[in-house]
Amino acid sequence: MNVTNHELEDKQNIMRIEFTNTSRSSLNRRSVLAMGLGSMTAAAVGGGAAHAEEARESDIVLPPANKRLLLACKLSMIANELNGQKLSVADRLRMAGEAGFDGVDFDQAGDFTPEQARDAVRETKVFVHNAINHAHWSKRLTSAKEEERNQGRANIEHCIRLSHAAGGSGVLIVVGSGGDGPADVIENRAYDEIKKLLPLAASLGQMILIENVWNKMMYDHDAPPEQGPGRFIQFVDRFNSPWVGMYYDIGNHWKYGQPGEWIRAFGRRCVKLDVKGFSRAKNKFVDITSEDDDLPWDQVRKALGDIGFTGWATAEVGGGDVKRLTVVREQMQKAFGL
Repeated sequence: MNVTNHELEDKQNIMRIEFTNTSRSSLNRRSVLAMGLGSMTAAAVGGGAAHAEEARESDIVLPPANKRLLLACKLSMIANELNGQKLSVADRLRMAGEAGFDGVDFDQAGDFTPEQARDAVRETKVFVHNAINHAHWSKRLTSAKEEERNQGRANIEHCIRLSHAAGGSGVLIVVGSGGDGPADVIENRAYDEIKKLLPLAASLGQMILIENVWNKMMYDHDAPPEQGPGRFIQFVDRFNSPWVGMYYDIGNHWKYGQPGEWIRAFGRRCVKLDVKGFSRAKNKFVDITSEDDDLPWDQVRKALGDIGFTGWATAEVGGGDVKRLTVVREQMQKAFGL
């Protein structure tokens, strides 16, 4: 579109007025793009093209490139305080980076605003790939109480917005509890609530990822091992949506089935992984690849290769300081043969 000198002068004047009411620090890439005059803004503030490019790059935080498997830890694994001093969320993200992780899963999303998460990522340059709000255990999508389902859905909406603001690509959800009613009733409740979330998820490019947990849904909690993931697959496929998938926790159902078989059955539905060790012999969670961990990691590696998996694997074990986090990262590398 051709712009006359008069029109250009008017637009530049408008931008100068905008700038006098906006601090230089708040004039970030998104606000500039929202004005629709990115290149003229840079000229108006005197920074030129180089300044505009520097500002754009400073807003974009990326994980390492060309990795088939990216390793992360949960935010809750990172110490809240060190040597008696309370740590900020930015301090905690830095610790994950120092421990060698490629990113963090923001599993305490309910404690922060999207703006706080975004600012911490920009300050530290540590990538956040996902968000979780643990209130899903108390405000369940399967609850018989409508107000609880509404709050549960609102919590997930918050997580979607936070993940988007931080640069992530999805949210992990627990769909509910088997104690809330008959299987068909509670699965329908969860389905109906998740359907309501899909427009927001799609508009912000965030996948809703269902985790397999010990919630007595879509598996038999009291049955012996060698169960399959068929009911999980049926539930995911019911949405027929590219915005719904699985955040498969490898350790959670080693008690009930073969992880390699589950991964192959999930196929494309397996979008992200949670990682912990589990001992069938001792019937308890243990450190990843520890001497008590009898999970068949060789089968896991083979199955991930069979489905061509690429993406995020996040530890969910006891954490602590940088030293402890580094140990966990090394255990994950051993488990995945990295």
